[in-house]
Amino acid sequence: MNKQRLYFTHTRDAYGFKEGAKNFPLMVVVAMSYVCNARCPNCPYTQSTIRRSYKDRPFIRPETFKRIADECGRFRSYMRLSGGGEPFLLPYLITLIEYAKSAGAKVGIITNGSRLTPRAASRLLAADTDTIEVSVDAADKETYSRIRVGLDFDALVASVMYLREERDVTRSKTRIVASVVNQKALGDKLSDTVAFWAKIVDKVQVRKFLTWSIGDSKQSADPSPYLSERVPCPFPFERLNIDTRGDIAFCGYDIVGETNFGNVHETSIEAVWKGEKFNAWRKLLLEGRYEEIPVCQKCSDWRYRSWNYNYWKVLNDADGMRDE
Repeated sequence: MNKQRLYFTHTRDAYGFKEGAKNFPLMVVVAMSYVCNARCPNCPYTQSTIRRSYKDRPFIRPETFKRIADECGRFRSYMRLSGGGEPFLLPYLITLIEYAKSAGAKVGIITNGSRLTPRAASRLLAADTDTIEVSVDAADKETYSRIRVGLDFDALVASVMYLREERDVTRSKTRIVASVVNQKALGDKLSDTVAFWAKIVDKVQVRKFLTWSIGDSKQSADPSPYLSERVPCPFPFERLNIDTRGDIAFCGYDIVGETNFGNVHETSIEAVWKGEKFNAWRKLLLEGRYEEIPVCQKCSDWRYRSWNYNYWKVLNDADGMRDE
């Protein structure tokens, strides 16, 4: 049987809002924690003092999360729970996920899997969590110990296998995704890593190594760009980011929190999304005036911003494999 290689178009004929995103972002990326139990060498938070700057708000407060969830729920938007640390270190995380789902929001979470206990997995499945994405990055103890410093590989595998088995038994629609960053620390084991996790999860997503203007680009095992020339970034036309304080950022690349567009306790996400400043910056992107937006001016990873090879494709691929 001949293997066919899929080629992705990373650009569009015309740029603008993604379908369904004109009135409200399709995705709201919410930082849940700036505390982590791992010391991954290539993580921008390990390499910087960003976490220390959030010592006043290491975890998101329930009242902040619920304001976001209520608004996302009204628009049936996707809440992608992430942050500069491990979300499962938040003691009331699953209670908040259950609240978001009851409010009508879609929920995806990114975790290192170290606290994904059987009880936690069962509650996530019972709440109809839409997607659980585990950052795995390796498929053997030795490699994992170098990349995911401080975590236990055997415990990770056991946790993800339990999640998958319980998902199948309960016939839940929850997608299970494994994420692998294609970095030099992985050596020549990328294909073995993908093959290992593909037997357990619905989708293995291989990600480019990003520097976030902090890391060393030489640590990438595949620096080949998606874009040969700069085009408008898709993020401001589909999503925005909110940190643990409730401050709204223009783009997920702004992990320092420089582009503050207001706080959810003082304004609505909808008002910011439709606001004059957000639209003015979008206009600059559409006109190719990237240097006039501070966060875009210093973005060193714009070459890897694809309009089609993205999180929505991951969800579609996972749906297909899960249903099989």
